[in-house]
Amino acid sequence: MRFDVITLFPDLFAPHLAQGITRRAFESGQVEVKLWPLRDFADNNYRRVDDRTYGGGPGMLMLAEPLQRALAAIRTARAETSPAPVVHFTPTGRRMDQGVVNEFAAGPGAVLLCGRYEGIDQRFIDRHVGLELSLGDFVLSGGELPALALLDAVARLQDGVLGDAQSHQQDSFSDGLLDCPHYSRPEQLVDGDELLPVPAPLLSGHHKDIARWRRERSLELTARRRPDLLAAARAQGRLNAADEKYLSSLVI
Repeated sequence: MRFDVITLFPDLFAPHLAQGITRRAFESGQVEVKLWPLRDFADNNYRRVDDRTYGGGPGMLMLAEPLQRALAAIRTARAETSPAPVVHFTPTGRRMDQGVVNEFAAGPGAVLLCGRYEGIDQRFIDRHVGLELSLGDFVLSGGELPALALLDAVARLQDGVLGDAQSHQQDSFSDGLLDCPHYSRPEQLVDGDELLPVPAPLLSGHHKDIARWRRERSLELTARRRPDLLAAARAQGRLNAADEKYLSSLVI
């Protein structure tokens, strides 16, 4: 799959794509990333890509024409019979979740549009953008961080990237619930005057008991922190009789 990124700050991407376990996906070409500096498509000596907004107000707006030229160059370079979707990162977009990531991980890629300043001329958005995404109910300085988040989330789902195929299958949201807590060595952790042991079921060696303990911790954590996810999992039939029995015993 291929992602073409339109950005004013291409240097933000290179360090991330070369670090950590997800670099395997980028180095192998499983996830191809092409960066398109927007100022390369300005048509003036100052490489200007923004201007004041009609109607007044603070801040500057990214101009449509440089974006049009950048997108045209990307379309030519991709040489696709079916154009890749254009994704715009904005607080007004659909919240990015694991379902969105899974769709991209199984697809051909996209054009990622990283806005800055007060935003982008709405005419370009209306004409070319197929999907708007948001990281959450807060405002960032630009779309580069959400674009990197999407690239990282998609990369880790590619075959062989995590080493263990079950790793991402046990992540939070993979089954609609939050992940359970995890523990490592030592079995008894000394912290000041306290002795903090690993929960006994994890040391039992009984895989069925371990699986049930993890499931119950996942259910409890989701019920306490994200009841909306629990309600959705219930509506989708993801909870069984044992899950419901355990949930009914909780005092939230």
